[in-house]
Amino acid sequence: MAGRLEGKVIVILGASDERSMGAATAHRCAAEGAKLVLAARRLDKVQAIADSIGAVAVGCDITDEAQLAALADTAVAHYGKLDGAINFAGIETSSSIADISREVLQQNCDVHLIGTTLFIKHMTARMTDGGSVVTTSSQTALLAPPGLAAYAGTKSGADHIVRIAAVEYGGQNIRVNSLSPGFTPSAMTEGFLAMPAIEQAFINEIPLGKLPSTDDMANAALWLLSDECFMTGRLLDISGGQTLRRIPTATEMGF
Repeated sequence: MAGRLEGKVIVILGASDERSMGAATAHRCAAEGAKLVLAARRLDKVQAIADSIGAVAVGCDITDEAQLAALADTAVAHYGKLDGAINFAGIETSSSIADISREVLQQNCDVHLIGTTLFIKHMTARMTDGGSVVTTSSQTALLAPPGLAAYAGTKSGADHIVRIAAVEYGGQNIRVNSLSPGFTPSAMTEGFLAMPAIEQAFINEIPLGKLPSTDDMANAALWLLSDECFMTGRLLDISGGQTLRRIPTATEMGF
């Protein structure tokens, strides 16, 4: 039987570590028949993952518009078209507003807001027969976590860009959606999970009683990228229900 993405060409940005959401999504999409272009800032790291699944590897920094355009062009050059693209690129910063610096605000804007917008711009420009673009938000964009103004604020701003893009590109049969992970064990969060109180503090706020996994994100991304999806301009919350509750306090997390 043909896979759910059989014959589709998909770009995945942010797949440089086997513990990442990007890598999990790459493996899931490859298993469903997609032809993949994997990208990350570190070409050597993304190359290893690409080689393991027969994908094309590209070095790409989301803050460099020329590199984003080249990434989309690479998909067309190798496979003749582009059907879908998903962006997992992100940085992790924390600071109270009282202590925040312009530099931290700018870094988050460059990656999460400006980078996401330009990712949408260049991926959709190469989609000549409809398609799907997916960005990655965060449950922090739906809640109000202290200390994460730069991170959550720019993620939330990007979510509104997604809604506008869905309207602008709908006439071209291009869907634009945002995937919103809960607190997920991954390469980005392993430092936090080294603190013994954090995992249980989050689980206490999740109705389904466990942390989401990178495989949960990959399964959701697969649906958003597939023709089964008839949704656009929306944020798909994969938090196990935590956004119905709250982010644990710093004391509960052991800080």
